[in-house]
Amino acid sequence: MKVQYDDACLPLQQVYEWTRKFMNSISSVTDSPLPGQAHRVVTPEAIAAVEAIVKENHRITVNEIARNGDYIKK
Repeated sequence: MKVQYDDACLPLQQVYEWTRKFMNSISSVTDSPLPGQAHRVVTPEAIAAVEAIVKENHRITVNEIARNGDYIKK
């Protein structure tokens, strides 16, 4: 397969890892979130809220918007 597909070929180690996961009833091959990784959800409401904040104050910084956090649904 390496001759046919060159660098597009899946490494054999990855095949072994996926085989092990599937045999243990894990059906997703996507990466799990890593510890400490931020969970972000972008919603139309949050976008509209941030746009309103920026329209109100054009000189506001990204850090000030992030510190404010009023646009986040709790």
